Amino acid sequence: MQAQQYSLVADIGGTNARFALVAGSESRLIEPRSLRCADYSSIVDATRTYLEQVELSEPYQAAMSIAAPVTGDELKMTNHNWSFSVRQTREDLGLRYLKVLNDYTALALALPFLKQDQYLKVGSGEGLSGHPMAVLGPGTGLGVSGVVPTGDHWVPLESEGGHVSYGPVNAREDQIIQLLREKYKHISAESLVSGPGLSRMYETITQLESGEAKKLSPGEITDLALGNNCVMATETLLMFCDILGTVAGNLALTLGARGGVYIGGGIILEILHNFSRSGFRERFEQRGRLTGYLQKIPTYVINMDYPALTGAIVALDKAYENVGVVSHDLALR
Repeated sequence: MQAQQYSLVADIGGTNARFALVAGSESRLIEPRSLRCADYSSIVDATRTYLEQVELSEPYQAAMSIAAPVTGDELKMTNHNWSFSVRQTREDLGLRYLKVLNDYTALALALPFLKQDQYLKVGSGEGLSGHPMAVLGPGTGLGVSGVVPTGDHWVPLESEGGHVSYGPVNAREDQIIQLLREKYKHISAESLVSGPGLSRMYETITQLESGEAKKLSPGEITDLALGNNCVMATETLLMFCDILGTVAGNLALTLGARGGVYIGGGIILEILHNFSRSGFRERFEQRGRLTGYLQKIPTYVINMDYPALTGAIVALDKAYENVGVVSHDLALR
């Protein structure tokens, strides 16, 4: 491959690093692949491995979305042990231009470009064209963002909304959060609505029900729940969906997201049948005097491969020069 013809896009989460190439000004992903972050010592090592696999030594430019606050040159991932300098990473990879942005900022940039067959509707409501859209999704953490229309472009939010404090809405949640407060100083939305959050809730529920806290992985909990093999796992999964509904409704109200609220992340797709029949939508709408407002806002589950990579491509547009952190050499473009 001729390096100058290609841009590299990446989506780096707490568990997986996803990469692809883009030719020229096209938007089609070439050679998309996923690598396990735990198998590599750094973001540079993982990226070099991908480039070796696709036999491309040095692409022209890159946009990388990462699960971390992106506030300066030195970045540290929230749910993984990688930390790096944007400038040094660009130099190590031989790039002329590197942009790094938050992973859900990238996902938000993809929303206006999603096609109808790339998301599934859950519940009622109809999105209004030209209005803000919100996105959130549980994975290793809880990503949160949105986009606001401004003329010819959409302005993405560079948000860390997954770390907002969560307040229980019923007696059962009171019990669980009270126990969690004995271990953790801050109970955020991400503390509950994420892979680790699923494990925390199951451990707490088993402690309440049997007096013995049992630890299982998120995958083990969902397998038990989906197979109807454990009442406590089923309760955990249903509560997970309920709390996500409350968090999503809060986000919709905060952003005025009358264009719709989108759910990303891999967990929901794995439990989609149960999710669509859960209390998610009821909890999304449940807001007293504002219930009618939320009933009109649609909720969707993103159902496509590599959506954040689409957003990373958009982020390379000069219109988004101020989004994220950029490093470039003097010969740029």
